[in-house]
Amino acid sequence: MAIQADIHLTNNQETDNTPSFSVIADDIRAKGFSIQHGVLPPGLLDALAVRAQQLHRYDPAGIGREQQFQQNQFVRTDEICWIDGTLPETQEWLTWTTNLKTYLNRHLFLGLFSFESHFAHYPPGSFYKKHYDAFQGEANRVLSVVLYLNSNWAADEGGELVIYSQDNADDTVTVTPLMGTMVIFLSEEFPHEVLPATRDRFSIAGWFRVNNSTAQRVDPPK
Repeated sequence: MAIQADIHLTNNQETDNTPSFSVIADDIRAKGFSIQHGVLPPGLLDALAVRAQQLHRYDPAGIGREQQFQQNQFVRTDEICWIDGTLPETQEWLTWTTNLKTYLNRHLFLGLFSFESHFAHYPPGSFYKKHYDAFQGEANRVLSVVLYLNSNWAADEGGELVIYSQDNADDTVTVTPLMGTMVIFLSEEFPHEVLPATRDRFSIAGWFRVNNSTAQRVDPPK
């Protein structure tokens, strides 16, 4: 099945998306997270969904980076494929996130420097237990982004993202992984988990980072 490359995004994309970018910025300023629906162009969303389902090179996900990387199936059982922008639809995705980064830096002064993301596949029964995307004080990942790529997802199929309040574990936000739903939240502020699903669940997970590079170390690593 060929992917239709009928995506027509331009360098004026930030202007085109200013209304949705503004809502995202207002949400992050007010409550630290934003849940949006239909913010990506439909052609791009469809192309990413098809690509996620056709990939044959998913790798088991792990915890940590570089020397600290390890696989732990007690914590997570998903599989991932990093996005490098070599495919038309992934390049358009990275262009969209770059424009969002520019807007958020301009309006929230977050100092976002880079963005990394991967496709994620959760086979039936897979999960990712409660965790943070960044540890407080390390100042690496600042904003987490999740984009869901699942058509016709039923409420009883599970796979929800549960976002917890730092102050009250009983205060949660639950997000159904419906096609086109995007969740953006402060990485250091919100522990979260992915519940098991009864069918294959596809998404993109990404992180906006600040630049912690030094003369001895490049961050994020290439």
